[in-house]
Amino acid sequence: MHDLAPLARFGNLVASGLRDVTHDPEALDSTGFWAVAADFEGHLTCARFDDVRTEPVPAAVPGRWRGPGAGDWTSSLDRAAYTSGVRRIREHIAAGDVYQVNLCRVLSAPLPDPGAADVDALTALLAREHPAAYAGTIRLPGHGVEIATASPELYLSRDDLTVESGPIKGTARTAAELLDKDRAENVMIVDLVRNDLGRVCAPGSVTVPALLRVEPYPGLVHLVSTVRGELTEKAGWSDLLPATFPPGSVSGAPKSSALAIIEELEAEPRGPYCGGIGWVDADRGTASLAVGIRTFWIDRTTAAGPVLRFGAGAGITWGSDPEGEWRETELKAARLLAIASGVYGAGAHGADEYGTYEESGRTAS
Repeated sequence: MHDLAPLARFGNLVASGLRDVTHDPEALDSTGFWAVAADFEGHLTCARFDDVRTEPVPAAVPGRWRGPGAGDWTSSLDRAAYTSGVRRIREHIAAGDVYQVNLCRVLSAPLPDPGAADVDALTALLAREHPAAYAGTIRLPGHGVEIATASPELYLSRDDLTVESGPIKGTARTAAELLDKDRAENVMIVDLVRNDLGRVCAPGSVTVPALLRVEPYPGLVHLVSTVRGELTEKAGWSDLLPATFPPGSVSGAPKSSALAIIEELEAEPRGPYCGGIGWVDADRGTASLAVGIRTFWIDRTTAAGPVLRFGAGAGITWGSDPEGEWRETELKAARLLAIASGVYGAGAHGADEYGTYEESGRTAS
């Protein structure tokens, strides 16, 4: 896999010709075009590229991406563990420890032909079957970063001193199925994002231009809001990232309490899932970083061999129903797992109403 050239692709923006890699956020205020991947746990990889151009996403070539078998996906939390986690979070809420926590699980499946697995081929497939506003690839095999994302959510955009975030909270199959709980959760996270940006923005500059906007996506709808602020002159990326990371929509409120509960309940690290994925143009003072949801990544460090991973989660509040939150994670994962496994639209045997697979206790579920 190290023979595959380093590459970054964000929509029609493509970067190649890797110059250097660093883990220091201050580099993002230097010069050049950077691809950025930040794990939920805080590990940051910044890759500077020399050649940046625009070109269409390549058409998906049949057979170029060979994904896992549809029945091979397993979950870091099974249904019983996940619903138990939801109940535990409600206990924390009742005790006054926290208001909301995003509870996630990581789905994994072995790659049948790891030597030929190219995340950019998966990105091409996702672009055809599941287009997304912040779709892209970061392929740095020599640095352990192989990501294909179909994220719909903006973590941070930047244009000089103007910074913006687009938190998503609230998911249903149709707009009519959105609940009061979804709206309350979105407002709660908007307040959290306002507070995060307020740490590095000029006093009084943080606004909410859009609140509770219903946006349709393949197979579901989301509630989306927009939070905007003006950075202080002295605020750089080494200030902005710590002030806002991890993204509020995938952590909880208060963030510090939510992160402690996540560590208690989740069975394994999230990695790129729920982190930040995107680009920074240090020369122009512009940037676009997505929240790493609807995101696949290759993990080549496991003893059993390389696996493809994908995360799914839901925001838990006092009004949460454990089974309903489990079904939300199913809804978010179903279409994308089917695409990665090559069975989307094929009427795969064993699919439940959400299109996921629960055969023999194995779950994409």
